[in-house]
Amino acid sequence: MRAVTIRNVPEEVHRAIRVRAAQNGRTLQAEMCDILATAVKPEGRVKLGDLLASIGRKVKLTDEEMAVFERDHSPARAASFE
Repeated sequence: MRAVTIRNVPEEVHRAIRVRAAQNGRTLQAEMCDILATAVKPEGRVKLGDLLASIGRKVKLTDEEMAVFERDHSPARAASFE
């Protein structure tokens, strides 16, 4: 897991996160990870592939046509700027 340093956090924000962590039975670090994850990956978010597949089902695409929406879950290759 990557490490992130956040500088100049206002004291009242730091205190509020510490309180929230205690209320949730987590460490300060675990609470901050949860806050960040919730901010960037909310539960109700719509994933593009799922949305396209849903549309495909609604218009009754064939299995062959739906295969276009199957995703490759392999890691992305790093960009090369050479």
